[in-house]
Amino acid sequence: MQDKRAESEEIDKRIAELMAPDEEGAGKKKKGRWRRRKKTSEGSRNKDTEKVAGESAEISGEQTEGGVEKKQKGRRLAARFKMLSRRKKAATIVAAAALLLFAVSRMGGGKEMGIPVSVIPLAKQDIQEKLTISGPVSGTDSVDVVSNIHAEITAMNVKEGDKVTKGQVLAVLDSTDLEREVLIAKNAYDLAVANKEEKDKEAALGYEKAVQDYQKASLDYSRNSQLFVAGDISQVEMEQITNGLHDAKRQMESFTVEDGKGVADRSYEIQVANAAFELEKKQEELENTQIKSTIDGTVVRVNSKVGQFADKVEDDKPIFSIENLEQLELEIKVSEFSIGKVKVGQKAVITADILDGGKEEGEVIKISPTGEEKGGGSTERVIPTTIRVEGQDTKLIAGITAKAELLIREAKDAFVVPASAVFEDGDSSYIAVAEDGKVRRIPVSIGVDGDVSVEIIPSEGETLEEGMQVITNPSLSMTDGAAVSISQL
Repeated sequence: MQDKRAESEEIDKRIAELMAPDEEGAGKKKKGRWRRRKKTSEGSRNKDTEKVAGESAEISGEQTEGGVEKKQKGRRLAARFKMLSRRKKAATIVAAAALLLFAVSRMGGGKEMGIPVSVIPLAKQDIQEKLTISGPVSGTDSVDVVSNIHAEITAMNVKEGDKVTKGQVLAVLDSTDLEREVLIAKNAYDLAVANKEEKDKEAALGYEKAVQDYQKASLDYSRNSQLFVAGDISQVEMEQITNGLHDAKRQMESFTVEDGKGVADRSYEIQVANAAFELEKKQEELENTQIKSTIDGTVVRVNSKVGQFADKVEDDKPIFSIENLEQLELEIKVSEFSIGKVKVGQKAVITADILDGGKEEGEVIKISPTGEEKGGGSTERVIPTTIRVEGQDTKLIAGITAKAELLIREAKDAFVVPASAVFEDGDSSYIAVAEDGKVRRIPVSIGVDGDVSVEIIPSEGETLEEGMQVITNPSLSMTDGAAVSISQL
């Protein structure tokens, strides 16, 4: 009875070992994807001193305690199973089934048959490593047409799906108020110009007279200075003549002079400039009552209609959305852990529901020099990448989601096994093969990773041969020489 219990505990330990979750969570780069966590052995309980036979109460208590432990262990195993990747779940189910068969065979009595395993013959085939990412399809050039003019739409000249050219009139706004405002602005400008011209004339005449007055005062000062020296005029008279000269000079210098002519004060020039600016703005607004396309493309959205105000579109949407659909692009966001495998010029295969099983060719044309947050609370960064859809005759349309498949690398005529057939022990990766009912470990390295299947390359000094019986559900306990029993699961 104790032997069976020990075997049961050993089986539980193997299943728990298989179901140990990956050390690093999703979204973080896995340094060794083939490494399995070694389960440290628990210290065995010393129960040699316990008596098999005892009172019925002791037996009942032992059974109850054992039942609670099994329930708790079952819950822990179920929780671990949920944390496993899809690939490891599959491997765990296969291995658990094999261990179950082994346990049944042992409990049924009879001779020992070895660990039940399933095998496949080693074969060569082509394998590819691919990166698949989804993203939205859009045109190569796009524009949202909006208007800041508070005017009613009087005509809509295009509808969704219409192709337009740069400068084409898409809609017309009521221009009555703006035409009046332009007229008012034009009158204000004309008035400012007339005022300046009048002041220029006044300034020219005033400056000319001031120059003459100054010249006359200068002559009077020179003549009377000689008379004052000769004593013919008094000092008071001389001071009056001097003051007259100074007054004439100040008057002359008070004028603004350009090219030797007196001109109006700078303030009149500023008034003209302000009036000109206001007139230009009103004329531009009047011109913008004809809403035009700024690119060649296709009208993909119309969010307004006749009778609505151009600056009051529902939900602040643009009046029109226009895209250049002659050339489509696919925008994807590549994980920081995979971006090193993506290069400009790399080919892509594009699929989408709208293609109904068909495929389109694409090419990576741009990789952003900076990353951005992935979102959703993740610390992972992603890099925006653009794929150009080859050819213009495509069923793809802007605004849908498509899937791009990038070929990272491939191998021809390579040894390929299921990913679950590779395991790690220490720092080395292995496969296990069954030979004459015994296990033989073969150290290998991983080549092309096809996700479900992988390329294996034998380590130096080792050889692989087609037809070898590769164990698909290996475990660390399968050491060289361990007995196995091949079974069909």
